[in-house]
Amino acid sequence: MHYVYLLRSINHPDQTYVGYTTNIAQRLDEPNSGKSTHTQKYSPWEMVIYTGFMGKEKAIAFEGYLKSGSGRAFSAKHFK
Repeated sequence: MHYVYLLRSINHPDQTYVGYTTNIAQRLDEPNSGKSTHTQKYSPWEMVIYTGFMGKEKAIAFEGYLKSGSGRAFSAKHFK
């Protein structure tokens, strides 16, 4: 499976992170343990939502959408 996920900073709730992974169980541990310099500043993080796809192409396309302006608006409206 291929997953697209949305994380939200617990201490800075206006900060979110959208990403792609094939290992959703491991994905929340990495930013909270300080392994990622991109997410370290706003840790700790919580998983808001993740969606599984059978194909990598569809997952990557959905990740790109969630990172776009209309995708961020969609996320703010539906995933808060």
